[in-house]
Amino acid sequence: MAIIDLIILVIYLLIMLGIGFFFMGKNQGIDDYFVGGRDIKSFHVGLSVVATDVGGGFSIGLGGLGFAMGLAGTWMLFTGLIGAWMAAVLLIPRVKELEATKKFLSFPQIFDHYYGSRVALVAALISTIGYIGFTASQLLAGAKLASATFVGIDIQTALISMGILAVVYTSMGGIKAVIYTDTAQWLILMAGLIFVGIPVAHFAVGGFPALSENLPAGHMDLFNIHWSTLINWGVTIIPIWFIGMTLYQRIYACKDVKTAKRAWYIAGLLEYPIMAFMGVLLGLYARVALETGLFTEIGFAPGSSMDSELGMPLLLRTILPVGLMGLVMAAYFSAILSTADSCLMAASGSVVTDLMKLKENKTILRTSQLVTLGLGVVSIILASLFSNVLTIMLYSYSFMVSGLLVPLIGALFFKKRNPTAAMASMIIGGFVTVGLSLQSTLTMPFGLDYNVGGISASILVFIGILFVDRFNKA
Repeated sequence: MAIIDLIILVIYLLIMLGIGFFFMGKNQGIDDYFVGGRDIKSFHVGLSVVATDVGGGFSIGLGGLGFAMGLAGTWMLFTGLIGAWMAAVLLIPRVKELEATKKFLSFPQIFDHYYGSRVALVAALISTIGYIGFTASQLLAGAKLASATFVGIDIQTALISMGILAVVYTSMGGIKAVIYTDTAQWLILMAGLIFVGIPVAHFAVGGFPALSENLPAGHMDLFNIHWSTLINWGVTIIPIWFIGMTLYQRIYACKDVKTAKRAWYIAGLLEYPIMAFMGVLLGLYARVALETGLFTEIGFAPGSSMDSELGMPLLLRTILPVGLMGLVMAAYFSAILSTADSCLMAASGSVVTDLMKLKENKTILRTSQLVTLGLGVVSIILASLFSNVLTIMLYSYSFMVSGLLVPLIGALFFKKRNPTAAMASMIIGGFVTVGLSLQSTLTMPFGLDYNVGGISASILVFIGILFVDRFNKA
């Protein structure tokens, strides 16, 4: 990378740190730190929601899907559109009505309200573990991007560098720093892809004729996907819109139901079709670049095997001229940091408000910052143990969804709440998914994800305990 590109990238990163320092002086307590004073506009929240959900993991991951399976990979983010709009209609009105009087700061506090403190504690543990994993996935995405782009930087060095940056400005500035940097980061990403990355890649590989001539069969077929893959993505991703701590913090940050719903509608449309097709398209261009020999000089001859998630970063490194490289790298680092910071704030919020149960006082802001810093270090260590971004992302998603979805539905939509059913379904659902994922003997029928098994177990336990309880009272 040329010196001008490095200068552009460093200036961008310094601006992100500057925003963190700015809001460090603006936060007056944990209400500011975790939910932004509950008066942030829908435009900023909407961009922050989509930046958080898509972020670096899906940005790098979508490029990998486009490289490996083609246009059909866009369906992954179609589930994001469905999830966002379902949450706007079904979830937000109920949550905002409750939050208006209870002044919640976290997602597990809903469980505390309906089921009691013991259930809320387990929910907080599940949420914290899941979001530490999700933060790690974003840091790994950044490390992959940096190591593939900067000659001479190995993935571990890149991981530590990305981790330190994300952890420092997030721990300083809190949710306001996160949301406003997300707005800037998402706009940078969109501009970088629309005006630089995609046009340059399109002409560099030879345009649409090159796509049809050099891609494997089925890569240009939008419907070249097995039904079980769609179900797996749907079951894993749609529920996250109902149990994601990052999203509850943003619901609480909106001043009313109308603002929150508008933000969620904006986020859904930005996910699909906009980001879905842009991310996958770059993956397609990367596959053409490999098959036509553009990667030969960097060690990948046509037809050779390579990590699909490295295709898009290597494409950009190969084709972008001096100056534009720095702009596009800043765009992708924007996406990565926008998710890493939000997930780190979610994990920190659960620890401070639900596990430590700290109350507002003179030292709580500093304690919250230190907790965020500590969890960031744990995320960096975890990221160093994995090699695939989507793997760690979907593991984290699955663990949270299979543990939290069923008891949440019971809390918000059932008239009678049973703490025992909620606790049991939480534990069984989460650990069935984890147990199935860690073993290699059993497989789900029809190629379904282990998360389907976890959610099914959670439903059976929840309904079974409700039935036994009603039978005993009869």
